[in-house]
Order: sequence, then C-alpha cells, then structure tokens
Amino acid sequence: MKEYERKGLLERIGRESATVGATIPDEIALDGESFPLREFVFETSGLDRIPPERREEVADAKRTLRRARRERVERLEEAELDYAEGETLADEVIGIDRALNALESLGSGGDIEREISAKEAADTKRWHTFLKKALGHDDGSSRGRGRGNEVGRSGDR
Repeated sequence: MKEYERKGLLERIGRESATVGATIPDEIALDGESFPLREFVFETSGLDRIPPERREEVADAKRTLRRARRERVERLEEAELDYAEGETLADEVIGIDRALNALESLGSGGDIEREISAKEAADTKRWHTFLKKALGHDDGSSRGRGRGNEVGRSGDR
C-alpha cells in the first residue's frame, strides 16, 4: 500500500462522521476467537437499561472492543499491507466504532436523568457567564457599563 493510501484510510477512520451509515460486522475476531458482534450489540441495545447482572459483561465487551480497535489502527499505521487489507482493517475499525457508540449510549436508567440535569446546569452556568461578560459585569468592580450611571436610579429625575 502506498503511503498516501494509508493516510487516506487513517483519515477515513478518524472522521467524526465515519460511523454514519456504517454497519456493525456480523462477527469479529477478538483475542483469536470469533465474536458475534452485531448480535451482541442488537441484543444489548434492545434493552431499556443494562441489568446489573449484565453490566460487567458489557463493560468487558467495551474494553475488548477498544483494545481490538487500537490493535487494528496500529496495524493499519505500521504493517506492510496491500490496499485491500488496509480497507478491510479500516472497515473493521469503523464497525467497531459503531458498535462502541451503540454500547456507550446505553444507560442504567436514572443515570441518564442525572446526566441530563448536570449538562443542563453546566449549560446554564456557561450562558450566565457569557451574558455577564457580554454585558460587562464579569468582575466585581464598578467599571461595568451602566453601574451607577442609570438615570432615575435614585429617583431624583
């Protein structure tokens, strides 16, 4: 494989939109054994929440998938491959990413509400900070616009 082809494949797997429209592989080799990836992801993502007895299994699967992804990326970066092998590796990486995205989006019910509330609180805080700076009220001094200069403030006009 030529270096520009390798760079193109690495760029492809690095795009945020790489997983859009990508399919999760039916099976993938993990630690030398075949793993039914698509079946596992669809079975797991069909649950409203991960039951406590399956959480460790899902966590193990995510760790194994991350390791498998890292190994494939390293191989794509460094190994002597022909372009077809490189494309196959890139497709596997993108499929693993799609599976990881699906597994990462699973919550444990109440955690989702807590996470949403925390994000909303952080957004509100950022918005208030932005407004204070935009209006010149970002510090405790009286140098901000409108401080003490408003007409009619003390009722004398």
